[in-house]
Amino acid sequence: MTETGNRTFGASGTWHDPQALGTLRALHRAGTLATEYGRVRALLARMPATDLPAAGQLLARLDAKEVCRHADAPVVTVAVTGHSTVAPLVAPLTAELARHGMLLEAKVAPYGSYLQDLMRPAAASEEQPQLTLCLLDAHTVFDDVTVPWRVEDVEAAARARLSLVAGAVRTHQKAGRGLLVLNTVPLHRRYTHQLVDLRSRARLGAVWRDFNRGLLSLAEQHPGVVIVDLDPLVAEGVPACDPRTAQYARARLSDALLAAYAREAAHVVRARLGRTRKCLVLDLDGTLWGGVLGEDGPGGVDLGSGLRGEAFQEFQRVLGQLGAQGVLLAVSSKNDTDAVRETLRTHPAMVLREDDFVRVNANWKAKHDNLRDIADRLGLGLDSFVFVDDSLFECGLVAEQLPEVAVVRVDEEPALHPSALLADGWFDLFELTEADLERAGRYRTEALRQDFREDFGSYQDYLEGLGLEVLLRPPEESEIARVSQLTLRTNQFHLATERLQVPQVSARMERPGLHVIAVRARDRFGDHGLVGALFLRHDAEVLRIDNFVLSCRVFSRGIESACVTAVLEFARDTGAGAVTGRYRPTPRNSAFASFYAEHGFAVTGTDPDHPDAVTLRHDLGDITPAPTHLRLQAAFGPFDGDSA
Repeated sequence: MTETGNRTFGASGTWHDPQALGTLRALHRAGTLATEYGRVRALLARMPATDLPAAGQLLARLDAKEVCRHADAPVVTVAVTGHSTVAPLVAPLTAELARHGMLLEAKVAPYGSYLQDLMRPAAASEEQPQLTLCLLDAHTVFDDVTVPWRVEDVEAAARARLSLVAGAVRTHQKAGRGLLVLNTVPLHRRYTHQLVDLRSRARLGAVWRDFNRGLLSLAEQHPGVVIVDLDPLVAEGVPACDPRTAQYARARLSDALLAAYAREAAHVVRARLGRTRKCLVLDLDGTLWGGVLGEDGPGGVDLGSGLRGEAFQEFQRVLGQLGAQGVLLAVSSKNDTDAVRETLRTHPAMVLREDDFVRVNANWKAKHDNLRDIADRLGLGLDSFVFVDDSLFECGLVAEQLPEVAVVRVDEEPALHPSALLADGWFDLFELTEADLERAGRYRTEALRQDFREDFGSYQDYLEGLGLEVLLRPPEESEIARVSQLTLRTNQFHLATERLQVPQVSARMERPGLHVIAVRARDRFGDHGLVGALFLRHDAEVLRIDNFVLSCRVFSRGIESACVTAVLEFARDTGAGAVTGRYRPTPRNSAFASFYAEHGFAVTGTDPDHPDAVTLRHDLGDITPAPTHLRLQAAFGPFDGDSA
């Protein structure tokens, strides 16, 4: 047993706390669950997965407004519809969102109403949900098949139903009703084995896979559509259906599958709200390799040979796959630096090498201090981090000291490391962009910039030596996904915090009077890429900055000031009388609450659509020049001519 602070870890020898649900129930019985909601996330983080639906039942009874009076948790409105009974999804979805610090406000549709829900026109006064979950099941097809049936009958019904679903999705997306989540449909044995000849069973399987392939293709056709593939969940042993609830309650997906689906849906919500994690920090001994480096030496760690050594090597391959898609890999290990670097460089079975990590903190400091150091050096918030360790003590200490960090405890069985890490889709995003693929390289270049900075006596001298160039222009078609991603993933310098999917960015670029300007930057060390975006709106004689977002990688280099100067000069040169800006506070962007005021804007009031948002105005009388240490090029595009 190991104790940290006022908490006890390891009493049961496992990371999960079997008493967590009991604690939650005690809070509910005492009537203090809303007032003590701040404790809920930590309880759920240690709760066994099998207890989460029960926890969700308690949490779903809470009044979201009452909870918000006591806790800082965003409310997520989710419409739930489907072919059958969908209400059982609410409890597990409530728990899964609460695990990530979000409150669910569910709007559950009547039984079987999904086509009408997707196709009905949105009322002008209707507040749109942040996303819609549309649950499909095998009855989506088999309700259209009569007994006796042949495979040809199922094939015809599947094609007809797919056409209906595709049409409904098209209508939903054209109406601009937001993110839509559908799912593939498991084929139950109760259907395949109604066919007594094996050849027909195989044909039915092929027909069913064509139906699911058609559903999956909807995500390629509509950027605002996500398909949750249930096949991987069922393949891991989750039962697809409970015959009793399917028959008596018309709930055609099992409770276990709904719980697994809820977890996947929560990952979509997390990405939708810009809460995708960016950096994976790893322990070494017992996590990346077996054995203890300090005792066994670089050649003695367990890696590559033997069953466990091969399992550690396989885990490194999984990490390499994540790293290749833009997940930043770093190390926080209690070890001697030289021994760690030698092992990473020379061990013949090492899959990951020193260059695969953006930061290696191998020392004898507390791991939470190393995590803070890595966050500072990368310019990322701690809520961008996932920490993986095999030590119950270290996991507990990091969870206690840094509650923003997601902690994944792997146990002594390395073959289970990949499933433990991947269980929560921490790094899921809607679309991989070129910037993602280049991210690790850019952060390594950032380390060179920091070394370069240490050669100067002042920060201004450092900026002068960077040779920074900033370019503003409308994004190319291929860059729209990156612009969308910036709005979805950026939390700090995000002045109006407006999350936009790709279709919404495209719509803004197409509508008269609305403009999207991409911000690119480069310096003597290389290209930063597309690092920001301005969302502008012409309104009579006023040019409005609806939103301004800038990557945390390029803070404090004058880029943000140069962008505002460019907008003000453009407005003045094209005859506008003023420029307005909008600041909508969130827990993460408070450092920039005075940004517009510092650039000559005066507060004028609040935004009627968002009373918590402050509006500010610049009358273009005195425009502060762009910082002299950078070269600014602004080409606002064809709508009013370039101003470069």
